[in-house]
Amino acid sequence: MSSFNRKKTLIMALYAGEIMLKNGAETYRVEDTIIRLCKSRNFHYVEVYVTPTGIFASADTKGDSQDEIVTYIKRIKSRGINLNKVAEVNSFSRQFVESDMPLDEALSKLKEIDSLKPYPKHVDALLGGGLSGAFFALLFGGNIHAFFGAFIAASIVSYLLSNLAQTEFPPFLSNIFGGATAAFMAIALSYISPLINVDIVITGAIMVMVPGVAITNAVRDSIAGDLVSGLARAAEAVIIATSIAVGVGFVLKLWQILLGGHLLWNI
Repeated sequence: MSSFNRKKTLIMALYAGEIMLKNGAETYRVEDTIIRLCKSRNFHYVEVYVTPTGIFASADTKGDSQDEIVTYIKRIKSRGINLNKVAEVNSFSRQFVESDMPLDEALSKLKEIDSLKPYPKHVDALLGGGLSGAFFALLFGGNIHAFFGAFIAASIVSYLLSNLAQTEFPPFLSNIFGGATAAFMAIALSYISPLINVDIVITGAIMVMVPGVAITNAVRDSIAGDLVSGLARAAEAVIIATSIAVGVGFVLKLWQILLGGHLLWNI
């Protein structure tokens, strides 16, 4: 294998890992994918270290006339949840390992996966997020009024977060705005219908922001022995939960100061 192809193979493997890590994959899965891709092209030595914010990979081929270890570092600055892309990269890696796919074709396929568009906003945010929040409201004991109230609040929160994510707004501030919006909408809707329970609507609306995947991956990485990644993901989950609480708490406190925490119907 030439030095150029060796570098190109490692770059391709790192690109696959980057797509997975940016879209919610576990640390062990990213490491395993990069190692499998490299070893399928006769790399004798492959060492990969992945954290939620970066990928470090070194590789070399035994017996190569240019016996030099190639090392690359990839910084991950943004993360989200798109398990469809993770599944697509998994399928690609199996296809690449089981065939003699050219590197140019492999890179082209990865670029196609990376450019996959998510669901339209009216489906993802307004419908998906709204229904998620609405059914969580029922799960927490809400009535039909809380169901529709949580649907409206969660839809608006999901739409807001979707727009903020496209502008690369800081995640901490995004979640504060999301929590504040959920609380504001719950209070506003309770003025329209006195049968709406503010607490249940807020709970249902903020469930679309709860870092479930981050918590799950933190536990999974810690069990697998990836303590740095586990602690990092756990810290990320705590920060997200704290920012949501700050947003909700600010609006509720403001409501208490201005209106005593009472509905207009009772004033």
